[in-house]
Amino acid sequence: MSRAPKPLPLTTTQARQIWLHAQRLDERAPFGEGARAVADAVAHLGYVQIDTINVIERSHHHILFSRIPSYRRADLRHAQSVDRSVFEYWTHALSYVPAGDFRFFLPAMREHRREGHKWFASVKPADMRKVMRLVRAGPLTIRDIEDDVLTEKEHLWQSRKPSKRALQLAFYTGAVTISERQGMLKTYELMTRHFGWDELPKPASTRDITAYLLDRALRSQGVVSLDSVCHLDAPRKKAVAGLIAARVRRGELVPAAIDGAGKQEHWAQPAALEPGERASPDLVHILSPFDPLIIQRKRTNLIFGYNHLFEAYVPKAKRKLGYFALPVLVGDEIVAALDLKTDRQAKKLLMQKWTWVGQGKKTAGRKELKRGIEEELDRFERFQLGE
Repeated sequence: MSRAPKPLPLTTTQARQIWLHAQRLDERAPFGEGARAVADAVAHLGYVQIDTINVIERSHHHILFSRIPSYRRADLRHAQSVDRSVFEYWTHALSYVPAGDFRFFLPAMREHRREGHKWFASVKPADMRKVMRLVRAGPLTIRDIEDDVLTEKEHLWQSRKPSKRALQLAFYTGAVTISERQGMLKTYELMTRHFGWDELPKPASTRDITAYLLDRALRSQGVVSLDSVCHLDAPRKKAVAGLIAARVRRGELVPAAIDGAGKQEHWAQPAALEPGERASPDLVHILSPFDPLIIQRKRTNLIFGYNHLFEAYVPKAKRKLGYFALPVLVGDEIVAALDLKTDRQAKKLLMQKWTWVGQGKKTAGRKELKRGIEEELDRFERFQLGE
């Protein structure tokens, strides 16, 4: 019987370098520019989370801007509505995902078609028939439906419009997709008509989905744990663990022990562990709190020593970083958290609070560090206020 390979020790600095390279945050413009860059970035990352908060630019635009310096909002609209290289669906949250990965989401759509969706259990068949009749006649937004009788909400994020709830359920079942988005106003279209299909593709098998989730995490995270592969998807952990064990036996994955991780196991592909160049200490990224580098808080804390606090729903008196603080990555260190607000009427980016964290707390070299962050803030402001 062959012994399990001994885990390769990794310092947090090494793990950080691997993760930053996997996230393509160790260089300025890894994906080029235009709609093609958007498609390539989403394909590489696996998903880009959508969020409704717009104190500054919404997270999906912000995440892409962090990796595409020349990014314009029209590039994402083109990728979604013209090239159709990305589409919206649920990962651990509503996200843009690569159109090439569509078949991996079909089983979830079919499950919602069979069993419904817990958020939309109150949708009446008559409301579903109504919206499907309307969307068959052509793409529509919820503003095109004016005859709804409003009802009480059953949970905080639910709409009072029965037609909107029906459209959302149709979205989760795969009957319709979001063909265009203007801000948070969504245009719904038949899935087959949007993509030009006669019928939906063949859905991926459970085994294929397990491999897809692991491969997606290895590509975008570099070094992974069960928690990072199955973020907010605990039921898949058993299958993913089995696949990891099989790949370790075949030498396709190497166990890794990250300093401070305790009993939490990590794995990586051998090529990902080969030493590369560290990110330039002059490279600055102002990150969204929904960025893939930040959204898994425990992982970010382990590898960067930074515990991000998302305080939008915390009473003002109890906030430490601010309502919508943005972590600042300089080189391979998170050094500050900036609570910003875009005043679009005055055409200014407002600094609510600046908090130094980690290496940023040190006074040596802070003047130069602050200057570099302020230069990036100027670029970030131009993005915020641009079309």
